[in-house]
Amino acid sequence: MKKTSIDYSKILRKCGLGLLLLLSAVWLNAEASVSIKVSPETIKPGEMGYIKGTLTIPEDMHQTYIVGENDFFYLTATSGDLVFSKTQYPEPDNKLEGNEWVYRDKVTLTIPFIMKPDAKTTNIKISAEMGYNICYDTGFCLAPETVNKNFTLNLSNTVAVKDSAQTDVSTSAAVELAAQTETKTKISEADKPVKGNIWTYLLMAFLGGIILNIMPCVLPVLSIKAMSIVKQAHEDKRVIMKHSFAYTAGILTSFAVLALVIVGLKIAGEAVGWGFQFQNTAFVLVLTSMIFVFALMLFDVFIITPPGMSSASKASAQSGFHGSFFSGIFAVLLATPCSAPMLGTALGFAFSQPPILIIVFFLLIGLGLALPFILLGFNPKLMKVIPKPGEWMNIFKEIMAFLLIGTAVWLLHVIYQQNGGEYLLSVLTYLVFLAFATWLYGRFVRIEHSNLTQWIFTILAIVIVASSAVVFLSYTEKAIQPTSDTVSSEKGFEGWQVFSPALVDDLIDKGQPVFIDFGAKWCMTCLSNEKTVTTTEEMKQAFKAKKVQLIRGDFTKKNPEMQAFMKKYGRAGVPFYVLFVPYKETILFPEIITIPMVKKALETIPD
Repeated sequence: MKKTSIDYSKILRKCGLGLLLLLSAVWLNAEASVSIKVSPETIKPGEMGYIKGTLTIPEDMHQTYIVGENDFFYLTATSGDLVFSKTQYPEPDNKLEGNEWVYRDKVTLTIPFIMKPDAKTTNIKISAEMGYNICYDTGFCLAPETVNKNFTLNLSNTVAVKDSAQTDVSTSAAVELAAQTETKTKISEADKPVKGNIWTYLLMAFLGGIILNIMPCVLPVLSIKAMSIVKQAHEDKRVIMKHSFAYTAGILTSFAVLALVIVGLKIAGEAVGWGFQFQNTAFVLVLTSMIFVFALMLFDVFIITPPGMSSASKASAQSGFHGSFFSGIFAVLLATPCSAPMLGTALGFAFSQPPILIIVFFLLIGLGLALPFILLGFNPKLMKVIPKPGEWMNIFKEIMAFLLIGTAVWLLHVIYQQNGGEYLLSVLTYLVFLAFATWLYGRFVRIEHSNLTQWIFTILAIVIVASSAVVFLSYTEKAIQPTSDTVSSEKGFEGWQVFSPALVDDLIDKGQPVFIDFGAKWCMTCLSNEKTVTTTEEMKQAFKAKKVQLIRGDFTKKNPEMQAFMKKYGRAGVPFYVLFVPYKETILFPEIITIPMVKKALETIPD
């Protein structure tokens, strides 16, 4: 019976068409208007004033607000001569479960402020910003938008006429403000959710996917795939293109599945971020086993040959296309613990969006990751720069096997951090049985042996793997329980304090500079930044000179408090770095940091 070949180019074209349809939905627009006003326009020291932002909402649409969170609906203001109170939200048209308020038609947010008694400026500058994120009643949400406006207040020696609009501001807020004329106002990036043009974030997602190709998590499998393409360099161009498309299809399939998982978890109320699956020991165990077995295969310990199949069937092009497809899946599995530059910001934006946009963002990341092989598929001449096949390929293959062994060791370190040394010993014992099972399979499931022999050793290998997994890999998920208030157990982090929101708030309220580092043992970018920046002697002295309080958060296992903290800054995963400077704007760092970058930020801390 003739086998039906899979047309991966057709699948890819359909995926591209689907992506275009999803992107076209983002173009939908509805007219919403924002008006920002300040009153009074002339003010006296010690007198109260008000900034009001009014959002007019189109018909059949609404604006939501989660009580206690700014999300994408907020009003903020800054000025050196004024002290601002918290933004006041009016009673909504409708209150849903979970403290969710829904506004329709028109809604006005208010910020009371008071003039500092010692202000000497005659012209007081105010910068105000209002953000909103309106949604259709059917559930589809438009991209967040912002409106900025600057004002100038005149300083007067006479009491200004009280604006009639002040009547809807509570007396308690006025009393509170009057008592806070010397309060230190903290307006930072944490108070503002991610905002901006959605196309900017879509571009960042695509570029972040491209950069993933050079991250240390992904390089080993890409190198192996490049070697595979070298073997095909003298084949028909159409064959090369199909391999590239199959690889791309594997990547897009994986990202689509990952996006759907995230959408499902968000609907269920779970807080998720980039690389969240690496917080699950079972996932890390499966991936470690796959990488270990793949490395053994590169060492020629065994070759995957189904019992009773001829060598000709094994070498068919159809099998090769499947190999390219699964190479794409494998690349995504290794890419998710890495957060490339721009990718963290784009994902932070995407994770707060409706399901359709989450899927769009993940598919764009996948296209970026697959781009080098897409280019090779359309222009095979690019492979002319690759040397011709020869003995160097066997050497290269074995070097890649050692790189995969190194990757497996890194994952074993993650397991150790999550479960301790005793469980790690059990995992290592299991890997010994796994290696023995693959050797049996490779030694006896060959064409020179009878079909019965091949089936016997295939079943035996499966039994050995399954039984050893049951015996050695059973575990109980442990919750995070810090044993002290310092991270003295982590090399290089002596003197750092364990993260907690209460600790951060307390230090900031005391006016102390605070540097926060969130990392994870499965995050290669985090580990690199730790060794080259945050734990170096040069940075230790720089932090000490500015009396910076150092806080460390370990995201190796699930931590809802850390996830919520990063969400405030529009980030979805680690690495995460932020510096709180007393009475100034908070400084949020990119995923890859340098010593000069951090030291320059420390210069903003007053001596």
